[in-house]
Amino acid sequence: MMTDPIADMLTRIRNAVRVERPFVDIPSSRVKRGIADVLKREGFVWDWKEEETEPAKTLRLELKYGPNGERVIQAIKRVSKPGRRLYSRGKELKPVLGGMGIQIISTSKGVMSDREARRENVGGEVLCEVS
Repeated sequence: MMTDPIADMLTRIRNAVRVERPFVDIPSSRVKRGIADVLKREGFVWDWKEEETEPAKTLRLELKYGPNGERVIQAIKRVSKPGRRLYSRGKELKPVLGGMGIQIISTSKGVMSDREARRENVGGEVLCEVS
């Protein structure tokens, strides 16, 4: 039994980027699809798709690298953990690395980046930081 599937997803992405894999496979869920969608919209991955596999669906992320092989995702870390949830209001969200990184927020309007949450002035649980 896995206690924190989002942390597992972030660890799989972190490990795949370290060894420069072109893609990474992750067990799928609604929140993970939301996180993958935010990563695509913000330009950290090329694309993602959901594949039918046994026993459950799998999410495949196509990782993005620069023209000389440099990593687009430098760091990815879990902020809100099962033992200590972290919530933030829309106006309290600060830019990560002066706007070079993002925070991924789970809001009542779905999973979105901190930029989108500030624009719509909604808060929620801060899932992770990507830079």
